Amino acid sequence: MPTWLERLIPILLLLAVVSVVMLRLPKVELGHDKKFVHRRFMNWFPLGMTYAFLYMGRYNLTQAASVLSDLIDNHDFGTIKATGTIVYGVSFILNGPLTDRFGGRATMIVAAAGSGLANLAMGALVWSGHTDDIVRNFSILYGINMYFQSFGAVSIVKVNAAWFHLKERGTFGGIFGILISLGLYFAYDWCGILAHSVPTPWVFWVPAAILGVFMIANIVFVRDTPGQAGLKDFDTGDADWGAAVDAQRGFREAIAEVGRVGTMMVRQPAILVIAGIEFCSGFTRSSLMDWYVRFSDQTGTATNYIAANWGMAQCIAGITGGVLAGVISDRVFGSRRGPVAGMLYGVILVGAITMGIVITNTYVLGAVVIVMMLSVIGVHGMLSGAASMDFGGKKNVGIVVGIIDGFVYLGQGLQYLTISRLVPEGDAATHMGNWWTWPMAMVPFALLGLFLSSRIWQARPQRSAPAH
Repeated sequence: MPTWLERLIPILLLLAVVSVVMLRLPKVELGHDKKFVHRRFMNWFPLGMTYAFLYMGRYNLTQAASVLSDLIDNHDFGTIKATGTIVYGVSFILNGPLTDRFGGRATMIVAAAGSGLANLAMGALVWSGHTDDIVRNFSILYGINMYFQSFGAVSIVKVNAAWFHLKERGTFGGIFGILISLGLYFAYDWCGILAHSVPTPWVFWVPAAILGVFMIANIVFVRDTPGQAGLKDFDTGDADWGAAVDAQRGFREAIAEVGRVGTMMVRQPAILVIAGIEFCSGFTRSSLMDWYVRFSDQTGTATNYIAANWGMAQCIAGITGGVLAGVISDRVFGSRRGPVAGMLYGVILVGAITMGIVITNTYVLGAVVIVMMLSVIGVHGMLSGAASMDFGGKKNVGIVVGIIDGFVYLGQGLQYLTISRLVPEGDAATHMGNWWTWPMAMVPFALLGLFLSSRIWQARPQRSAPAH
């Protein structure tokens, strides 16, 4: 098995290359001075790394389950994951308004604290040895974890909506994809090393400790707006519906805002289409992330390079996809998100069909899976990280992101309930040819995502304005 250093060096080199490329790209001149740019980095970096480590505390369950296979089979795994993702998907009803009411900084702190405590509890459950009701207990604790996790994307986009102008957000969508990719690297490779080298509880306890550190970093460095950081607030040029609503409205009024925003969304049908696209993204993304690990473990192909370095491979694919999608959106399509999403969904569709054909060729399969991960993370970063800010505006971005991200995880919940019942179990799972149902389940959702992307090809926010 590769050492920690051997796993980390390729990621550091790739990040260095991406940083150089992004720094040398033509910049959108919006009048930001160096002080603003520096303070903005100090704001989004700890916030973004917290989001990445939330991913570590979310998908670590996959690696833990791989070493608890005598207690958790494919059906049980699907049940536990479906419980958590459905909780995540419906939590926006409460957490979107909470984020709009109290600000993304506060709710990201709550996310790190709550997820950290839930991971401590899951580790304690394994450590206790009480496994009689492990599926039920894990489902409860993972559901609690995912409730707090659901603050993550809402919080990061809520804060950054006040710090990034519309014309910069495609590039930030690429950064958002990078953060997701780093989180997957931490979750699959770091937790994979932990799962096979130390007692299983540490697969949960290490992410909990890291989240505690970044919770403190958010308290110290992160502020909701430039004004709160001692700088000048500016017009970000996004959708302005809801702008006249009192920012200090009470919680009851904030909950009522969900219905009002829902009504307003009818006037912005692009948001509804984006939510549908992201439902498909949730289904296809989790189909690849978790079931490739279980496919490799159960068919005895986990020593294949991509399978053995699955987190690193996802990180490279995600960073590449996120950066390409963001840059193409801003530089080629004038900050339109639909064309990029459509192109990437075309790749996902072809990839799913190809997977079914080459399912017994692990090397080709691994390459196809990586190209699909590049595409699906590019779509997710583009739509959840950028389009939600564009169409939601600063005022209601928490609710809008909550709705969009909620659909991602409802899609994931459906995927876990579906694929866990389609893939083989027991001795049948050791034969690669029996896994053809796994990629074929993705084909309808890839088709739907492609169709919906075509419906927002020309979509733009209702207004734009200059920066400061």
